[in-house]
Amino acid sequence: MAEQPVRLRADAQRNRDRLLAAAGEVIGEDGAEASLEEIARRAGVGSATLHRHFPSRAALLGEVLHTRVQALCDRSADLLTAPDAGDALVLWIRDVVTHAATARGLGPALTGYHSAPEFEPHTMIRQAVRPLLERAHREGVVDPTVTVEDLLHLANGIALATESLPDPARRADALIALVARGLLR
Repeated sequence: MAEQPVRLRADAQRNRDRLLAAAGEVIGEDGAEASLEEIARRAGVGSATLHRHFPSRAALLGEVLHTRVQALCDRSADLLTAPDAGDALVLWIRDVVTHAATARGLGPALTGYHSAPEFEPHTMIRQAVRPLLERAHREGVVDPTVTVEDLLHLANGIALATESLPDPARRADALIALVARGLLR
């Protein structure tokens, strides 16, 4: 029999949600080695509350990464009904670049810690973009030789190339626009 997830009291769930939101912000600013005390402070809770919800740094980082990857997957599903397949694909690439830029250090920090088989971030992301790319192929707006891996390498390259620049978001958008002009027919 499958184990049922534990339901938290409403106040405990609010604390957990605030911790995840604060962790997302602080990790986006400071990387995977962000201060747990700063995360608790921004969430408006004590360190004991943080550790009650997330007994280790790896548990917190894993949940932040899972939340971000799930948001990318949900966004992909939403974009499947967008009027223009090419625009939808480019919007999703922008989301992936933003994710990559704000998730710096999460992957390496979790190597060896997060082994839940139901959470394979790379697999989830590949599965999320595949329908968008297939639609773009069917509608003839993207060359049929473009692969999921091509798109993910582009997104990762843009994130890496812009992360240390003075205005990384603006530069990433400019590079995405440049790539889109070359990608879309």
